[in-house]
Amino acid sequence: MQIAPIREAIAEAASAVVLPAGVPKLTCTGYVPDSITEPHFFTGEVEVEFDKAMGRKLDQIEITCRVLVGRADDRSSQKVLDALLSGSGPASLKVAIEAARGAPGEAALGGLAHDLHVMRIQGYRWYEHAGSTYVGAEVVIKVIGDGSA
Repeated sequence: MQIAPIREAIAEAASAVVLPAGVPKLTCTGYVPDSITEPHFFTGEVEVEFDKAMGRKLDQIEITCRVLVGRADDRSSQKVLDALLSGSGPASLKVAIEAARGAPGEAALGGLAHDLHVMRIQGYRWYEHAGSTYVGAEVVIKVIGDGSA
């Protein structure tokens, strides 16, 4: 599996969320940006486990992504973040990203991987990014696929 295209495909999938009226569209990048336009989702740290099956047939990638929301109003910012972190609903990152799994029997992320799974949300807190403070959280995603590709 090639990491860069997978990161980009995850960011593209995340951009499908629909935020409540009056909230700007979620911007998404497949890399850690120098600065962000809030609310913003980006792929961050990557951990790779090679050779989960013999002959380079399976690798596993764990990508820690972040979603950051502005803090113009603490309460409303956290409501937007809560909607993004929910397990269902139009603003759910889990729903949007897992839609990129494809239909049963199809490869995930447009053929880049065998499958993916949004495993957990962690680190719901204040984050500093490029000198600004945001409320945010981490979204941890597991991707499995052919290690020889």
